[in-house]
Amino acid sequence: MFTGGRLAFTLVFLLVFIGYLVWSFRKDKVINKTHYPKAYKTILGLILILFALYLIVKLRKFL
Repeated sequence: MFTGGRLAFTLVFLLVFIGYLVWSFRKDKVINKTHYPKAYKTILGLILILFALYLIVKLRKFL
């Protein structure tokens, strides 16, 4: 199970990792807009596909 030390390590790791991701994203924000102007459409498409697959799996019980 989780001991106090493991839980503390996990929390610190997550905070540092998320902080690094935010810092990296802000640093590359201008470059990403230049090179990937419509990336949000790709991300939205992937989310919709994953949601559709989730619905298919959940609705298979009723078929």
